[in-house]
Amino acid sequence: MPGKPKEKVSSTIKQMPVNERPRERLLRVGPSALSSAELISIIVRTGVRGQSALSLATSVLQTFGGVRGMASASTQDLATQKGIGPAKAVQIKAAIELGRRAFMLEPEDLVQVNGPRDVAQLMIGDMRYLDREHFRVVILNAKNKVEDVVTISIGCLDSSLAHPREVFKECVRRNCARVILVHNHPSGDPTPSDADIAITRRLASCGMILGIEVLDHIIVGDNRYQSLKELGLMDGGPVGRQIAASMDWESPEPGSLELDA
Repeated sequence: MPGKPKEKVSSTIKQMPVNERPRERLLRVGPSALSSAELISIIVRTGVRGQSALSLATSVLQTFGGVRGMASASTQDLATQKGIGPAKAVQIKAAIELGRRAFMLEPEDLVQVNGPRDVAQLMIGDMRYLDREHFRVVILNAKNKVEDVVTISIGCLDSSLAHPREVFKECVRRNCARVILVHNHPSGDPTPSDADIAITRRLASCGMILGIEVLDHIIVGDNRYQSLKELGLMDGGPVGRQIAASMDWESPEPGSLELDA
């Protein structure tokens, strides 16, 4: 006579004590008290056979090396993970993008920038997780108020991708007074390379001819930044020193400063 079938074990969040379930915990103690796995389990909502949404979220985090890895991963990469699929992958990527947008101040919301840190705070939320170099220009008016942020190129930064014609085309069209150059280092290390310095000096010189001041070049890393102005690397010779001396731009201390997470 066949033995009694084993009772099927169902691993679901509903089997957890109510006060330990991620959604109920968020309502009770707030999102900041939840782990990354708990937050992701709320986004994906359901697990798979034998694996709860919380267990699935934990597994995905381990696969990609944490939230940063998930942010850098493509939707397709996420979708290939067991239990995720296209629908859950899209939900995760949408939530990550909303987080980026919430962290990054919109240009129209930023009244004025007075130094490199202000620019870094504006850009770092959006740029710190990019897996390729993005070269952008922050367009300012005469009072250092941000009018727009324009992406010039995507890819390894070199003189062809950061050509003065492309960099200043939108600036000339808008008759702007000042610009700040910004690009990211996907490695997370914002230390400027020799190419970064050479391109910066070239663009500063071209800006002088056009009557557009290049105030700074900010390099964004992983929650860190470097300002070429603070490092004293904007100087392109006697003309460069004359331009730098005329710029109303706070530069209290050289070096990289940690931003608030």
